[in-house]
Amino acid sequence: MDIAQKIRELAESHLTDASHFVVDVVISKHKPHKVSVFLDGDKGITIDHCSDLSRALSEDLDKLDLIKENYMLEVGTPGLDQPLKLKRQFVKNIGRGLKVVRKDKSIWQGKLTAATDGGVTLEAEEKVKGKKTELKTVEIPYSEIEKAIVMVSFK
Repeated sequence: MDIAQKIRELAESHLTDASHFVVDVVISKHKPHKVSVFLDGDKGITIDHCSDLSRALSEDLDKLDLIKENYMLEVGTPGLDQPLKLKRQFVKNIGRGLKVVRKDKSIWQGKLTAATDGGVTLEAEEKVKGKKTELKTVEIPYSEIEKAIVMVSFK
């Protein structure tokens, strides 16, 4: 088991609310190592959740001596620029705009209308002859998604 996976398991063991989950653990290669733990929640995450987990995880890492060199621990939420990685994140963002880059490099943008066990459904605009556009329902399996980012709207 690699260190990032072990840190993920430690972090998950401290999450007491079932609606909270670990999205990713990233350890930088350059020194001092930066250990970033990204959390999310079905109904959001507060700064208090992040700081509580940071304290608990810091104690665990010191006790277990998983990282031999100096490191910095950062616990937070994945920002708006971070791609969605887990089905739970897609479910949480139903109704919002989504940009999906498929593994074949095709790009779809539209409103996320569903997230099932198999994939997502977008209501996307597709250009038809000239300037005319029409709404099209597009189903994309998770296995075909290279990157999916929530589009921020300030309307």
